[in-house]
Amino acid sequence: MRFLFLGDMVGRSGRNAVFEKLPGLVSDLALDFVVVNGENAAGGFGITRQIFIETIDAGANVVTTGNHVWDQREALQFAPDEPQFLRPLNYPRGAPGRGSGIFEARNGARVLAANIMGRVFMSPELDDPFACAADLVASCPLGEGADAIILDFHAEATSEKQSMAHFLDGQVSVVVGTHTHVPTADHQILANGTAYQSDAGMCGDYDSSLGMDKEEPLNRFVTKIAKGRFEAAQGPSTVCGLAVEISDRTGLAEKVAPLRIGGRLSETFPDFW
Repeated sequence: MRFLFLGDMVGRSGRNAVFEKLPGLVSDLALDFVVVNGENAAGGFGITRQIFIETIDAGANVVTTGNHVWDQREALQFAPDEPQFLRPLNYPRGAPGRGSGIFEARNGARVLAANIMGRVFMSPELDDPFACAADLVASCPLGEGADAIILDFHAEATSEKQSMAHFLDGQVSVVVGTHTHVPTADHQILANGTAYQSDAGMCGDYDSSLGMDKEEPLNRFVTKIAKGRFEAAQGPSTVCGLAVEISDRTGLAEKVAPLRIGGRLSETFPDFW
């Protein structure tokens, strides 16, 4: 199964780059399943229903989120009605929407996609992500309830992300980190077959501070006094993500590579498709 994950879309520049590039990627690479993190898509803070729909229309099978999931209050209203929209699974019982789901890939495979949020340096502090992940795989084991299992682990600390990957190694197909908006160079297949990257990076303008216009973040670091709001940067965006070839037989990863297209970062493309 050919799987592509795209990191946090940030603002208009980031989402427009995804909307422009993703349809061609799906077609040219014959992608079977695509997950896009959309939690910063609306001006850098949250996501609207219209942006969610446009992301699905561009070729995403699932849109994940994170700590900014409810920044656009309308998300509270549409989350229960959109199975392909995931908020962190470890929100307390009664939160709107869902944190995981089983979806049919373009090749007919059953894919369990989930979104879990870390606790270290994160707000709000949600339920234990490790217990949540253990319950998830116990309820739908790889090879029995699902042909592939994909986890977007939205967390700040790389130690927590790496620990989650080792915790789930061999039980899921992919653990990919989001939230820090910078692509890491540690893409790998772990000892028991799970593909991993600490952070897929953002789909946004890298002439910025994590996708925000750099002037206000810089001002706050230097003066400790806010002059205005954070605004999403509007320059050319780099589309960043992780490509994984998943075995149709075992549901584990066989090949993994980063993907970066356009913008300021050096481009890289998986050489196995």
